[in-house]
Amino acid sequence: MELNSKIPSGPIENRWEKHRFEMNLVNPANKRKYTIIVVGTGLAGGAAAATLGELGYNDLCFTYHDRARRAHSIAAQGGINAAKNYQGDGDSIFRLFYDTVKGGDFRSRESNVYRLAEVSNEIIDQCVASGVPFARDYGGLLDNRSFGGAQVSRTFYARGQTGQQLLIGAYQSLMRQVHAGTVKLFTEHEVQDVILVDGAAKGIVTRNLRTGEIQPWLGDAVALGTGGYANVYYLSTNAMKCNATAAWRAHKRGAGFANPCFTQIHPTCIPVAGEYQSKLTLMSESLRNDGRIWVPDDPGETRPAGEIPEDERDYYLERMYPAFGNLVPRDLASRRAKDMCDQGKGVGTTKLGVYLDFRDAIQRLGRETIEARYGNLFEMYERITGENPYNVPMRIFPAPHYTMGGLWVDYNLQTTIPGLFAIGEANFSDHGANRLGASALMQGLADGYFVLPYTMGNYIGGERPTPVPEDHPDVLRTVEEVQSRVDRLLALDGKRTVDDIHRELGRIMWDGCGMSRDATRLNDAIEKIPVLREEFWANAAVVGSGDTINQVLERAGRVADFLELGELMCRDALAREESCGGHFRDEHQTPEGEAKRDDEHFQHVSVWEYTGDGVVPIEHREPLEFEYVPPSQRSYK
Repeated sequence: MELNSKIPSGPIENRWEKHRFEMNLVNPANKRKYTIIVVGTGLAGGAAAATLGELGYNDLCFTYHDRARRAHSIAAQGGINAAKNYQGDGDSIFRLFYDTVKGGDFRSRESNVYRLAEVSNEIIDQCVASGVPFARDYGGLLDNRSFGGAQVSRTFYARGQTGQQLLIGAYQSLMRQVHAGTVKLFTEHEVQDVILVDGAAKGIVTRNLRTGEIQPWLGDAVALGTGGYANVYYLSTNAMKCNATAAWRAHKRGAGFANPCFTQIHPTCIPVAGEYQSKLTLMSESLRNDGRIWVPDDPGETRPAGEIPEDERDYYLERMYPAFGNLVPRDLASRRAKDMCDQGKGVGTTKLGVYLDFRDAIQRLGRETIEARYGNLFEMYERITGENPYNVPMRIFPAPHYTMGGLWVDYNLQTTIPGLFAIGEANFSDHGANRLGASALMQGLADGYFVLPYTMGNYIGGERPTPVPEDHPDVLRTVEEVQSRVDRLLALDGKRTVDDIHRELGRIMWDGCGMSRDATRLNDAIEKIPVLREEFWANAAVVGSGDTINQVLERAGRVADFLELGELMCRDALAREESCGGHFRDEHQTPEGEAKRDDEHFQHVSVWEYTGDGVVPIEHREPLEFEYVPPSQRSYK
């Protein structure tokens, strides 16, 4: 496997502009001769499909939802970052770049991060032009606020949920192209495999979730915008249907999988309420702007929060990180919450929670101001917990959220398979070992609107349109392999439900490869997962048939992939003998309990090559170089 990042040379502020100029261009009339397949209709996929269609390409767009706007991006609550500096508080493209590299604990490419910061301002302009109703201040100007990991206000947000409003904007653009005929949209089609012809991606195989039909779709290039894989933990903030199948099947066809162990645990989630809960509820990180996080000093405290006096409360983030306080990055906030609970200071019936208290903010700003900022979140919290956060503190606890790992891509967003691109959370991202809040939407829209359309044109411009017939041997072989996999799943007639096995995998992953890891627990997980995988193929129960709607069959296919991906995540975490960002090895920490990097040995991207079922994969390494932000011990104190 060859890793060529294709990073342009020259000053970092000119690289993207220089690269765009040097790219191949495609004559508008010739664009109609090419077919591009886009999988996923979230912010990355929806924006990409809309833009490519508007450019004139023939676009086939796929989603497993019944309509494109149900993509998981719609659930993103908090906001989207951009370096507009509307507040005049010292923000800039370089500061956004700096904060993102530092927030990711120096495990990302400088060039990619700078490009992300550079196009962030274009995103806001584009979204405003398309009618996205961003919040505005009293004077009518766009409003913004701060998020964890930054001391400036650069996060733009909308009423309701920001992801919802941004996705509706992308959806409108997408449907405009569907109406124009440049995009053909296929709903309720789940990708089962990638078709390679002469080593290049030329199509996909889907299963129609209504009829069960397995069908090949062919084109000149494929872009995967299929999201992350946090549902490997079973309980996560992701929607239950979120999965890794498309990316994982691409990996098994030869696409390198990068940094799989880099997972983010989000600090502001509603604590788990029961053994059989299937999803955790995320609340926006923006709550940390005004809410104060604390636990009782006394591990045995039983009094309600309102009865605990001020001098018996530990505002531990403000104590430990006086400069950033409650606005420390997510990895630190999550780990410290876990520490408090491990010390017996957790709150609630499960003792897996800390308080997020708005008492002081309501007294300072008034209830009306807090209601205007967070009313939708407060209402959601009360509906779920039965507690009114205007009167009592919220209870929060970390939960699996975003995955910084994913398919390895070069500067052009192309995987190690020619013609196969990965965008948004499906790639190993621009965030490094930890993502700053409100940067996921930024990356998804940046990739979809402002990066992939250029880089896809560059690839297409170097390729002649060469239609592949459906009876091509490689096409027939891939379809046959997909059918065989489906038949094998349908033949499972055991005693355990797929969800039960997934739940057990989640416990293994959380204990072994969760907020903290060590060699003993990782080796234990690496031993247990293959045993559980065998149990799945021997004793899982998949009822129903394959020629109709069958959600058990859908889940079975996704869990089978998680059972393989989970092992790779643990192997990656075991190989990375350091701590950085969301990857915290207990053996590698400073005396203060902070992540201790080993830049001499691990300043690289780990890229794994699939070598066969049950065979240990091969690790390749892409060195990371830092010219503009010298690596240092992260400090938020």
